[in-house]
Amino acid sequence: MKENQSTLASGMGSKEFTLFVALLMSIVAISIDALLPALGVIGGDMQAEHANQAQLLISMIFLGMASGQLIAGPLSDALGRKPILFIGFSLYLIGSVVCFFANDIQGLLLGRFIQGLGVSGPYIAAMSLVRDAYKGIQMAKTMSIVMLIFVMVPAIAPSLGQLIMAIADWKAIFEMYFVYAVLLLLWITFRLKETLPKEKRIKLSLKGFGFAFKEVISHRITISYTLCMGLFFGSFIGYLNSSQQIFQDQFKVGEAFSLYFGALALVLGVASMVNAKIVGKYGMQAIVIRAISSIVIISALFLALHGLVEIQFWMFMVFAACLFFCFGLLFGNTNALAMEPMGHIAGIASAVIGCVSSLMSMSLGTLIGQMYDNSLIPLCVGFSCLGSLALCLVIWAEKGRKKDTDLDAVAV
Repeated sequence: MKENQSTLASGMGSKEFTLFVALLMSIVAISIDALLPALGVIGGDMQAEHANQAQLLISMIFLGMASGQLIAGPLSDALGRKPILFIGFSLYLIGSVVCFFANDIQGLLLGRFIQGLGVSGPYIAAMSLVRDAYKGIQMAKTMSIVMLIFVMVPAIAPSLGQLIMAIADWKAIFEMYFVYAVLLLLWITFRLKETLPKEKRIKLSLKGFGFAFKEVISHRITISYTLCMGLFFGSFIGYLNSSQQIFQDQFKVGEAFSLYFGALALVLGVASMVNAKIVGKYGMQAIVIRAISSIVIISALFLALHGLVEIQFWMFMVFAACLFFCFGLLFGNTNALAMEPMGHIAGIASAVIGCVSSLMSMSLGTLIGQMYDNSLIPLCVGFSCLGSLALCLVIWAEKGRKKDTDLDAVAV
């Protein structure tokens, strides 16, 4: 679509629209990454039962987001995109307040779950807004640019969290979350037009949701890429959960954690920028297959390296940079491939896709994180095994696409 079409749909120019969607999605990233440097301190202050318990503050936001998407999606298709944004941000603000006043780890976990419920609204709306305005390769290009901006947040969020901790205690991070959400709410109120016309809305009903849910999970391409996202993002969450322990406990980088974490996030941004340039030439499917294959091979080789030498920090950074580049090629493309056949039910489809993939990734990522034993072996096993399964799903999906294409050609 041309720029004037997206402008008419959202009330914003394409550049503002892309930035807006990226910042909507970034509330998930900032809610996770700004807190990472504080996990060790929080675990001590809240008297965590074991070293890995503080990781659950990351997992709980994913659990809340996965649960909330099943509600946010149908509401988005029935009421429009703006109402679900207002509801989501209201919940997020409540969750931030609960976390700020929490006196124990259980209270914090509750607040993080409510925050997760809240971010499901902006996440669903962001995906649906892009699907309302674009489709096909243009959608993939837009998502790649969105991801490019999006990954700048994890590049700076840990430093922001560390800066806040240097001048206040870790609870001030939740004050920052509150302010960030309020600013986005003001942007939505004064700049965003509703992108889903009333005549295209789907009446909210259990029967309608069931029909749409069945369509999503029975569509070979959509469900394959949904499960694929759940698998490879599960290994990524395993990294997020244990990143503070890997950098600060295992490799003793101290306050430089935020710099190294941010550098790896920038690799994601570079990959997203590369993807925006090459996706039109090579196609989303080919890029996804090559990226997942690379993750599997690199992880298997790095796992084997553990049996030969003592792993040094620079080795880990090279390994992680290669993985992050591949992930930068995957995020936008797999989302676009899963969503592309579901344009007529974008909200519910985004909800189901997001819920299924998030529940998978949260469960798998929590398992990998809880297995952390002061070594990178659980992480390497996770990347290689889950990546192999994801690759099988993509190949199965594309064989089905080719079969359907051949049948159509014969019919003609």
